[in-house]
Amino acid sequence: MIVGIGTQVLECARVRKLIDRHGEAFLRRVYTDREIGRCNADPRTTEAFTAVWAAKEAVFRALGAPWRRGMDWTDVEVGAGNTVSVGGATADRMAARGATRVLVTTACCRAFATATGIAVADRAA
Repeated sequence: MIVGIGTQVLECARVRKLIDRHGEAFLRRVYTDREIGRCNADPRTTEAFTAVWAAKEAVFRALGAPWRRGMDWTDVEVGAGNTVSVGGATADRMAARGATRVLVTTACCRAFATATGIAVADRAA
């Protein structure tokens, strides 16, 4: 059963500017160590970072809680193959919504990255 759907589109140039301006501080605030390693290893590094950030936003929106002060970006980890792990206060929000998992898909080009997240509740058999 679908609990919520969220989508986000981000400009790759905006994310590149944030990385260039704030460097490691920005990366550590938004991304987990695994995400940073995976994005840095991608030949399209900027697009990879942008797609992951868009996926995190899409997850928050699917849970009915767009990111705001007090939420932790690293509560959501987007893994290889667009797997999603949720922890912290965001996991509490997920449970309160009745969602058991979040599915996400991403796409990007040189200018933009987009992501859609779907929060689902597994039905009892």
